[in-house]
Amino acid sequence: MNDVPAYPAAVLSEMSGATLALHRSLLTLDTHIDIPWPEGSDPFEDGRRKVDLPKMLRGGLGAGCFAAYVPQVKRSDASEAAAFARATDMLAAIRRMGRTQRGIAARVAETADAIEAAKRDGVLAIVPAVENGFAIGRDIGRLAPLRAAGARYMTLSHNGHNVLADSAIPRGDLGDAETEHGGLSTLGRRAIAEMNRLGMVVDVAHVSRAAMLQAAQVSRTPVVSTHSCVRALCDHPRNMDDTQLDALREVGGVIQITAVAGFLRAGGKPDTVTLNDFADHVDYAVRRIGIAHVGISSDFDGGGCFAGWNDAGESANVTAALLARGYGRSELALLWGGNFLRVLRRAEELAE
Repeated sequence: MNDVPAYPAAVLSEMSGATLALHRSLLTLDTHIDIPWPEGSDPFEDGRRKVDLPKMLRGGLGAGCFAAYVPQVKRSDASEAAAFARATDMLAAIRRMGRTQRGIAARVAETADAIEAAKRDGVLAIVPAVENGFAIGRDIGRLAPLRAAGARYMTLSHNGHNVLADSAIPRGDLGDAETEHGGLSTLGRRAIAEMNRLGMVVDVAHVSRAAMLQAAQVSRTPVVSTHSCVRALCDHPRNMDDTQLDALREVGGVIQITAVAGFLRAGGKPDTVTLNDFADHVDYAVRRIGIAHVGISSDFDGGGCFAGWNDAGESANVTAALLARGYGRSELALLWGGNFLRVLRRAEELAE
């Protein structure tokens, strides 16, 4: 990997060599990254994507959960079958990122141990995931092939209710009422039980407040919100209020603070939101529920970015901002992936 580009000058000018060295020493895991679909630039090219493998290397980002995202549409047998096919095809594309090309080595890593091994070996870790339970429609039997294709978590819903759970953002254009199931449906509860059996982490990003609280109680393993922020600081329906944060702590879960400008500041835009706004949300969550229950994510290529963390190549800036807030190496290691790996391990331990 001798041909890997150096950090961009803008990053180098803002932090010391010691900070860069510390950042590179961490196992840095971004828990939610989208991929372009059906077409997009080669992930081994430094192109227009917010996350490609050269940018991961340049920014010292060692691992990423890449999501097979399925948009919510009108529900029917045909649309559910199409959603499952899309998720399956996207997971196959994510798995194909696990290869060596142009001097860059990447590896699909489906377990906590495998992610740590990739870091030790100097290889980028690709962690597959699924976003939106609409991918399985009404057929819980579809979870097993998604897990077999590598998916380590599934986000129960997206924008718009599905048959599993109410969404934090109902879709009037799809005929959604404010609530459909009162949180989780009976099928949604069965799906969580099957995810527990398979070792898939339950992702409660995007679901309604009621669905999130119910999922936290129903799941035998800790739930995670892979890309959300704090509602006390930004009153957005996708963010978590104090009761939800407390519930995460009670079940050993994690909130992964994300880089979506509109979740970090009311009316925020990528050019007006800063690293300080991001660090404010991390600080609040840490003070409220403890360092063991907070992490970092970007939602890059799915809407995430702001001034200072515009793409994966600027990931070291996040470490610098948190260092300035007083976080030490051990705390940064937890925030940048250690807490999420703990949840992965628990899901693996309880899988049948």
